[in-house]
Amino acid sequence: MRKTHGMAEAGLALPALIDLPEPPAPQRPLAMSAEGHRARMRTRLLQAGPEALGDHELVEMLLFLALPRRDTKPVARALLARFGSFANALAAPVAELRQVAGLGEAGIAALKTAQAAALRLMRGEVLEKPLLDHWEKLLGYLNAALARERVEQFRILFLDSRNRLIADEAQARGTVNHTPVYPREVMRRALELQATALILVHNHPSGDPTPSRADIDMTAEIKAAARTLGIVLHDHLVIGNGRHVSFRQQGLL
Repeated sequence: MRKTHGMAEAGLALPALIDLPEPPAPQRPLAMSAEGHRARMRTRLLQAGPEALGDHELVEMLLFLALPRRDTKPVARALLARFGSFANALAAPVAELRQVAGLGEAGIAALKTAQAAALRLMRGEVLEKPLLDHWEKLLGYLNAALARERVEQFRILFLDSRNRLIADEAQARGTVNHTPVYPREVMRRALELQATALILVHNHPSGDPTPSRADIDMTAEIKAAARTLGIVLHDHLVIGNGRHVSFRQQGLL
């Protein structure tokens, strides 16, 4: 106490205790039983493949990579209880993931990395291939990318003369039931990419892929604009929750 008083008298200011940052909470060491559990899951994954693990175990393994000193089983079960499935947990908005106790930024980043990797893998299945000949794989990719989105997103697949994918671009994001789309901007981008064909795609967050009157009118405008430039509009796909509608199959194109 005397030394502190002497430093104050000498003009050396000490920071107030209330200004000092709180030390981070110590992480609880992983118990030996949890380490054994993790080792057994790792062995099953490497020897038998991903199908050997349940949804909660896959989430647990992902989180363990980001939180190696934590028992991630309770967090994994909390994620599945809140979002209902492995896929829903990966696709959940970051703002909602932040509400899951114990997950943290590192855990969220691990889930989003897994989601990005899955989409990249599925997208790779349709690259460099004529999309019209690989329709089921294309639908699988689009469902994974859009079916769980909480707001409308309008995407365009730009194709070359062999109907191979040049670019898959989000042109606009809107509200839960509306996305503004401008045919002039769509055509401008198609010319920049030297695309000769298009596939339009958007999602309905309600889960019902039935096209609206606005969807039908907008598609007609884009088709007319594309025709003047010699660009083919192959289809417009509306993605719902586990369902989709093809304008071409419905006779709307």
